[in-house]
Amino acid sequence: MLGYILIFFAKIIEVSLSTVRVVLITRGEKLYGSIIGFVEAIIWLYVASAVLIGITENPFKVVIYALGFACGNYIGCILEEKLALGLITINAIVSEKDGEALAEILRTENIGVTIIDAEGLKEDKKMLILHVKRKNKSHILKLIQNSDINAVISLTDIKTIYGGYGIKK
Repeated sequence: MLGYILIFFAKIIEVSLSTVRVVLITRGEKLYGSIIGFVEAIIWLYVASAVLIGITENPFKVVIYALGFACGNYIGCILEEKLALGLITINAIVSEKDGEALAEILRTENIGVTIIDAEGLKEDKKMLILHVKRKNKSHILKLIQNSDINAVISLTDIKTIYGGYGIKK
């Protein structure tokens, strides 16, 4: 029974680390990604050997391994959301009359905003572009929502920003 529990939880930890490692590497954090990869490989070797030894006599190990893998993916995604590593671009499209008002609300919170003239189907618009840390995403979206300004908002993950206001690497 202890063997099953070790396989299950070790696989959860290994796959969760794998998720975080991939995010770090895609965001340019090679050193941290490599360190996590080292730990991940050690755990994988332990788990794989524990499952493969005696697998024909005890095929239930495969089910435990697969359950750990599935749970690890789920927990890894939650962990990645909580860590909120990296940067995003938020584009908010608002009516022309509301563009400056929303920009002012955001700027009072020390959020850098670029405003661009845009054209909608029925009226002129303003597009507000914000480059921010992912960990600030919820706060910024609440600011926009609480402003009672009708906005179409899109979010895009980005890897690197050079220059600008409010973001320091």
